[in-house]
This record gives sequence, structure tokens and C-alpha cells, in this order.
Amino acid sequence: MGKRSVADLNPGESGIIKGFSDNVISLKLMEMGCLPGSTIKMNFAAPLGDPISYYVAGYNLTLRTSEASAILIE
Repeated sequence: MGKRSVADLNPGESGIIKGFSDNVISLKLMEMGCLPGSTIKMNFAAPLGDPISYYVAGYNLTLRTSEASAILIE
């Protein structure tokens, strides 16, 4: 199985953040609490699939699909 990202999660599923596929956006994501080793859970997606709501670091975070695709999970 290839690399899995947060964008691949279904509502209610969670994963452990392993790293990032995009170095440019990784700093922004880490500042928002998406740190390697943290658990991230998908809450729900907007009706058209973008943006997506996640629960991470004790709060709900909304990301675009392109941003979520940069967060690699195990």
C-alpha cells in the first residue's frame, strides 16, 4: 500500500501523523497543531467534498483537500 494521507480518511476514522509530503505547507500545518505523532480524526466533509473538518490537538481544524493531502498518516 502506498502513502496514505489525511485526505484518504472517512468520517470517524483517525490516524497518526507521520510527516508531510509538501515542505512549503508543512510549517503552516505544524503551527496549526498537526505535529508528527499526533492523532488526527476526520469529522466530516462539506457537501461537495471540500473543505474537510478534522479533530487534532484538542480542536476542530478545517482544511482544503490539497492541504489535507500533504499530511501523511500511518
